[in-house]
Amino acid sequence: MGLSSSAPWLAYYGSTPASIDYPHLTMYQMLAETARMYPGNIAYHFMGKETSYGEFLRRIEAAAKGLWEMGIRKGDRVTICMANTPQALDCFYALNRIGAVPNMIHPLSAANEIAFYINVSHSKAILTLDQFYYKVDSIRSSLKQPCTILIARVSEELPAHLKLLYPLSKSARAAEKLPKTGYTLWHDMVKAGQKTVLPPDDGKFDDCGAILYSGGTTGTTKGILLSNLNFNALGLQTIAASGLTSIAGMKMLSIMPVFHGFGLGIGIHTALIGGACCVLVPQFSVKVYADILKKQKPNLIPGVPTLFEALLRADSLDGVDLSFLKGIFSGGDSLSPELKKKVDAFLKAHNCPEQIREGYGTTECVTASCLTPKDYARSGSIGVPFPDTYYKIVVPGTDREQPANTEGEICVSGPTVMMGYMDNPEETAQTLRRHYDGRVWLHTGDLGSMDQDGFVYFRQRIKRMIITSGYNVYPSQLENVIDANEKVLISCVIGVKDPYRVQKVKAFVVPMPGVEPSDALRQEILDYCAQNMAKYAIPREIEFRRELPKTLVGKVAYRVLEEEANAGEAVR
Repeated sequence: MGLSSSAPWLAYYGSTPASIDYPHLTMYQMLAETARMYPGNIAYHFMGKETSYGEFLRRIEAAAKGLWEMGIRKGDRVTICMANTPQALDCFYALNRIGAVPNMIHPLSAANEIAFYINVSHSKAILTLDQFYYKVDSIRSSLKQPCTILIARVSEELPAHLKLLYPLSKSARAAEKLPKTGYTLWHDMVKAGQKTVLPPDDGKFDDCGAILYSGGTTGTTKGILLSNLNFNALGLQTIAASGLTSIAGMKMLSIMPVFHGFGLGIGIHTALIGGACCVLVPQFSVKVYADILKKQKPNLIPGVPTLFEALLRADSLDGVDLSFLKGIFSGGDSLSPELKKKVDAFLKAHNCPEQIREGYGTTECVTASCLTPKDYARSGSIGVPFPDTYYKIVVPGTDREQPANTEGEICVSGPTVMMGYMDNPEETAQTLRRHYDGRVWLHTGDLGSMDQDGFVYFRQRIKRMIITSGYNVYPSQLENVIDANEKVLISCVIGVKDPYRVQKVKAFVVPMPGVEPSDALRQEILDYCAQNMAKYAIPREIEFRRELPKTLVGKVAYRVLEEEANAGEAVR
């Protein structure tokens, strides 16, 4: 019996159940059950305005009627190109109620990217904010089929006192005045469906619930078909693995974007089927982040490492008591042990008894499928598999399982694994494979290992590797070393083309607040590297930055730095 089959990690589950009974319900049906259980609980908080579960259910029904009235039917796709706003949630669950499929994309996507997402998903409509109307309008001629533009306005969801101030805000100034025709306002669509009678809810747990996007193992954008079960299982697993008996009545900081698996699957859906309140944050900034922590006092924070790095830069949190935090979960990108130490020290200094708990996952299984147990953290580990989820490490590209503590490709099997890639059977067959044990395994394209107790260790994407003078160098390992320096806030290591070494190692470094970049600091970091890494891995160049570029979901955009550095090298 292989390491994965024996599930040694169960010995570290504590009170977490090894298995869960997953109801055969859609996402909407599970949410409706929660709403009937906690009708007076607050479902979401947005800019000072609260909406109860009972009211939320009525809003979803009204939106579903409006969508049905405009011709959206079971199986149709509708693109949601929204920030974290009430209309985004209403639309997502309303589409699920009538059996239609939300196609989730970032509102800051370029116009040609939006055209691609609409065309590849065959969307019949797109919901976006008024400030993005002209961007969407500009792609009409690029669309392969008619697509109704639905426009939502943030101002309509604000409490009365903020509505008066909204016209003076930066967001309002950024929005151009809408033309008289060419779109349908969200509230007009909802109003038009007031007298519509919806058909019975015949949604199935194994129907497609949403489409998210990922680069997959090949780096090309692909639509990921995720079922209702995928999302519901994730929510139940996350609550079970959190170590909390219930999250009902708690507050979840829903700051990760709704188009992203982490933001949608945990920040929104997990909170809502658990009876918690989503504190919706439409736009991130360190100041907004700090203000929400002080005023709303959220109990649960799921986020990427850069979100926690921002904690260290929030001046206004000096002396603030953070004892209200009951769960801090990091995922979406690798959390270096050094950054974890810094954040844990920050939490302890602010009277928070919890430590940051790292998880791991891919959009192909919605998001997290692995989490550090509450009482059994191991340095450098991303934790143990969720209930009903199995991990194995294989020789990359094969189904040959590696022994404990041996590096290979991370494979995942369980109820959150995707249905497949949209209209891409070849890539689906390459990524989802039935192994000799009879299970279907998701080949993640990530390198890692598993120890004898079932704790998983993430190395990095198989593709993210620097080969210098014939040696394999893993950027995330070097970043861990550099980040351990007390004068470094965060770093990013890349490979730059080099005629002699093929690639040379370059590090971009953001110093800690109050530390000024200098030649002396550069030398100090290089000396530190020389003590802690192989000679061939030491960066040949260190460039200081005030901040590092981020992807749309808040990860460090190392590809941007790679392109920039290699373009500069080519010019020389």
